[in-house]
Amino acid sequence: MNVTVIISYYKALDNLKVILLALNNQSANNFEVIVSEDDNNEETRNFINNNKNNYSYNITHLHQNKDDGFRKNEMLNKSIINSKNEFIAFIDGDCVPHKHFVREYSNNAKEGYFFSGRAVLLDENISNFTKQNITLKKINFITLLFSKTKKLKDSIYFPLFQFSIKTNGVAGRNWGVLKQHIIEVNGFDEDYIYAGVGEDVDIEWRLFANGLKRKSIRNKAIIYHLHHKRTYSEAKVRENLEMFYKKQKMDNIKCLNGIENIKA
Repeated sequence: MNVTVIISYYKALDNLKVILLALNNQSANNFEVIVSEDDNNEETRNFINNNKNNYSYNITHLHQNKDDGFRKNEMLNKSIINSKNEFIAFIDGDCVPHKHFVREYSNNAKEGYFFSGRAVLLDENISNFTKQNITLKKINFITLLFSKTKKLKDSIYFPLFQFSIKTNGVAGRNWGVLKQHIIEVNGFDEDYIYAGVGEDVDIEWRLFANGLKRKSIRNKAIIYHLHHKRTYSEAKVRENLEMFYKKQKMDNIKCLNGIENIKA
């Protein structure tokens, strides 16, 4: 199945360069990439315009008119509308995909399901080396084994079965679903204007409520999370959670402020 990889991106061009390099190294070629920028950054725009022909896949760059705070969900909805393929895989702008990332989402895509993967947490030294040199050289199991990288078990690619039967919830940095299923629930809820909950917990609940089942794609579709300091506060996460609980009680499986508003 053809895949659209949507990268949620905000002011981290060094990260993006590594991600695009990793996507150029994929074992599959049946995909497109949308850089979903929650900003309007001239440096990013110039880089993509000047380098998009250097990649083996098609890149679409979508951005805001201006930086107006956290509007990630709005940009994700715009990206979904502009996607051309049946299946969408979502990653964040600090996540480097394994070489079989697209192939595994493509092979496992199935109606009635959404899929969640895990992240290998690269240590600071490997992250800095990777970004400064725009290289994937140190992102391999042996090098990671002798580093301070966390979640190392999740870096082992083994498509036959998982090393753990424990399921994992949706995290915005590595999950996927058929485009038709996300449109059925009206996409992401744009009422969430702080990071930390609204772009993953909320959409997961609504997909479940709409009858979908969750399937883990752990040890198959792997991403490597580049180290950085946390950029959002616990207070805003709690505020998002309060909104989430209220929305659950209202039982609006199809969110009121989503894709349909953008189309209108």
